[in-house]
Amino acid sequence: MGFKLVFLWTDLVLWALLAALVFYVWHVRRRPPMREKWAQVFSDASSMCSAVVLVVFLMAAVADSVHFRRALPSAGEGQQLAYDPRVESLLDLAMARQIAMREPSYSSPLAWQGFVKDSIATGGGTERAFPRLPHAGSHLQDPATQWAGDVTQRGLAGAALGALAAAAVIALGIALGARRQAMTWKAMAGLLWRDQTALPWRAAAVTFTLLAVVAGACTGWMGHYHVLGTDRTGNDVLYQALKSVRTAFVIGSLATIATLPFAIGLGVAAGYFKGWVDEVIQYLYTTLSSVPNVLLIAACVLMVQVFIDKNPQLFQTGAERADLRILLLCLILGVTGWASLCRLLRAETLKLRELDFVQAATAFGVGPLRIMSRHILPNVMHLVLITTVLEFSALILYEAVLSYVGVGVEPSMNSFGGMINLARSELSREPTVWWSVGAAFAFMVTLVLAANLFADGVREAFDPRGRAWRARLGTRNRATA
Repeated sequence: MGFKLVFLWTDLVLWALLAALVFYVWHVRRRPPMREKWAQVFSDASSMCSAVVLVVFLMAAVADSVHFRRALPSAGEGQQLAYDPRVESLLDLAMARQIAMREPSYSSPLAWQGFVKDSIATGGGTERAFPRLPHAGSHLQDPATQWAGDVTQRGLAGAALGALAAAAVIALGIALGARRQAMTWKAMAGLLWRDQTALPWRAAAVTFTLLAVVAGACTGWMGHYHVLGTDRTGNDVLYQALKSVRTAFVIGSLATIATLPFAIGLGVAAGYFKGWVDEVIQYLYTTLSSVPNVLLIAACVLMVQVFIDKNPQLFQTGAERADLRILLLCLILGVTGWASLCRLLRAETLKLRELDFVQAATAFGVGPLRIMSRHILPNVMHLVLITTVLEFSALILYEAVLSYVGVGVEPSMNSFGGMINLARSELSREPTVWWSVGAAFAFMVTLVLAANLFADGVREAFDPRGRAWRARLGTRNRATA
């Protein structure tokens, strides 16, 4: 076999989360009340558009979560097969051209020459000029005259292919919808075009088309240029940004999941038992909230780093070492970040335990564990779901802050915070190298904004008190008007 699959800890956890997501979708489809709530989430145009963006980012993260090591050429027959110490992913295969196009140093987006002047030998001696890049634009005979036309032609051709691919996917979706609704293709297309209830689907189609056009244009440029330029060591910035998407998803999802056992268990127990149990748990999360999070997380990360440095024999590759650090970072974020959700669940449980159905279960002799699992936990899960979606985007920003101060992921692992940290010294130079920070900022803001908009849709559908408050507010505004 020419390769060996590598199963990193975070890969296994991400695939397990995807399996859990598929199971949850199957569970929702079998429960009409839950299906109606999620239908309400996707009936909002902004939620639908943000879901499309999140799915695209998730596909990049999944492609970067299938890792392998290539087999090295054997010296002779009978020798044991050896593998390359570098761990690659499917995303690396898709962007192999960008990895190979490593330039000597900085180059601006879509440039064919270096960003900094260098001494170039000419027929009459030496002169200071911008050197031509070894890879980007190397196919041009006369870059000074051909570059603008070539960039325009490749961008438009790629955008056109992206638009055609989006049109094919949308047409396939219309055909499947028409078959499901027992309608003709033309009638279904007209319904989606004119019906007001189909507005979210139209918005999703427009969002998907725009993403496909941008992706197509980038694909048209990628084979011959660096779309977002290169960094100090000549590496492609677009490749680094796409690799950072997986890190953001790992931090956002794993750290959020790690908070749930502490927050749910302690929050429900404190609210149900009250008394000394409540006082102990309140003391725990009050003490935890009193310690600055950055200092606490930094101390834990440094202790983890000492353990990793003292046990190098545990890792066959550098990727496994970096992967263990990010996994432990997620656990640290989970252990130190459960206080706010715990406080919220405690307050909700204090209210639920006084309701009639819980009092009736207690009167019939039902045990506390059964009451908490069958009567209280299902009635607080909407708060858990809303908080989980909101915390996802907050943890992505938190990772950027931690990497910026040097206690985040390892430098060998791409992350948005790492890109900003490496490029911050370049913002003060003249001329300014802005594209590394700009790319990290654009990708991170897009991901966080999509997550926040989707979280707003989830909160709108699953929080009954919020809906009631907004309904009263709308009635009051209409009465005032």
